[in-house]
Amino acid sequence: MTYLRYSPDIETPETDEQESINGIIQGMTQESQTVEKRDGHAVRASHAKSTACVIGKLIVAPGLPPELAQGLFADPGTFDVAVRFAQGPGEKLGDRVSTHRGMSIKVFGVEGTKLPGHDAPTQDFVLASGTTFPAATAAGFLSQAKKIGLTVPMPEGVKSAAASVARNINKVLNAVGAGPSPTLDFYGHPFSHPLVEEYFSQCPVRYGDHVAKIGAFPVSAEQHVLADWQLDPHQDEDGFRHASVEYFEGKDAVFELRAQLWTDAETQPIEDTSVDWPTSESPYRTVATIRLPRQSAYGPDRVRYFDEVMTFRPAHSLEVHRPLGGVMRARMQVYQALSDFRHRENGIAAANTATIQDIPA
Repeated sequence: MTYLRYSPDIETPETDEQESINGIIQGMTQESQTVEKRDGHAVRASHAKSTACVIGKLIVAPGLPPELAQGLFADPGTFDVAVRFAQGPGEKLGDRVSTHRGMSIKVFGVEGTKLPGHDAPTQDFVLASGTTFPAATAAGFLSQAKKIGLTVPMPEGVKSAAASVARNINKVLNAVGAGPSPTLDFYGHPFSHPLVEEYFSQCPVRYGDHVAKIGAFPVSAEQHVLADWQLDPHQDEDGFRHASVEYFEGKDAVFELRAQLWTDAETQPIEDTSVDWPTSESPYRTVATIRLPRQSAYGPDRVRYFDEVMTFRPAHSLEVHRPLGGVMRARMQVYQALSDFRHRENGIAAANTATIQDIPA
């Protein structure tokens, strides 16, 4: 198998890309203002409702082949990590509005040249359920953000109904063998347990000499037992959180971090993040293991720190894991602007957390 090489010229920004990014920032800031006015508090513009806030270890696998032994994963070793699991919307809705999920990972003790503006010894991976982003480019991201913006003022019951429709259409698509629509799944995700989800970067990142998409896959037997678990949202509107907290009270969670290397510029485009890279051409291959031991996953001091103070961003990165493509270039600016808005409105200083010791127990 031939692994394509990274070079700066693999990215081809759209001529009006910055205009699109400015539009995304403006629109999503307005959404955040709507939520703040309604709830009296500014929250994350995406993945606002956390379900578990945990710490653990990332263990880089020994004996990786040269194409995988790159960047953070060049040498075997163990790093501290903080992981935040969350629901997708940029508002804290009841769990009957079950949409896409997020898993944000901050790796500590990371040495090497960082992207401009990132001065902590950390590497963030911001992952979500679904292998693709529901927009191809920054312009598509803007279009999607406008549609979401129209729904923010709507009653929660309307959002729940829309999520249900999307979920049911995907059930039909699965039944006829067509496979689920990633866009529909973004708006209406199954009522599955957060710790049995697979999470993905959706967009490519530089992978040292190469390029890859990153995924986190649950692998422990205790997680696999939950494969058929389904939330009844009529019984518990915070059921995803309660199920995750209950799990961590007595069991460890284990995820394998895997890289899908770039092998074909035609079938694996850099600038169209709506295209799924075929695993038949390049499978996800394990580069590290994330072990999250049993712990109190939702203590008030820790949750406040994760939700209100800590920041997770694609731009918190080593140069050798630089985010790539128009959606990622947008995210690097959008996350910064929306974080600045949220912290400013709440009167809370943001922290680019540098060590695991900064996180409350």
